[in-house]
Amino acid sequence: MPKGRGIPRRFDDNTNNVAVLVHMLTQHGVTSTQVITLDQLPPALAQLRQIDVVFLDLEMPERSGYEVLQELHAEDRFTNVPIVAYTVHANEIRTALQAGFHSFLPKPLDSDRFGGQLARILKGERVWERA
Repeated sequence: MPKGRGIPRRFDDNTNNVAVLVHMLTQHGVTSTQVITLDQLPPALAQLRQIDVVFLDLEMPERSGYEVLQELHAEDRFTNVPIVAYTVHANEIRTALQAGFHSFLPKPLDSDRFGGQLARILKGERVWERA
């Protein structure tokens, strides 16, 4: 993957999980923006010109990832952006598919597989992994 490719957004309330994802994205030459609390979401989105992928935790204190997914899908700029369910709840895979997520990656992320998964997602391929 070319250096600097992609502008993923991550919505996850656990800073340790975010740090791991940031590290893995950086290892693959991808720049990113963190959103830890949902009140940070509107100003973060307002500053971004390009969004190539979103990693969205399913379980957050303010709203569920499913609710945030619906809000993102309501915006035209997310029509062709892959939104990835990124969660410790691997049993949510069927629900995530039915809700309209593009892909599903379980936590913890597998560092050996993440680069390939990310490349496939950025090419538009759906990636559904349990663990």
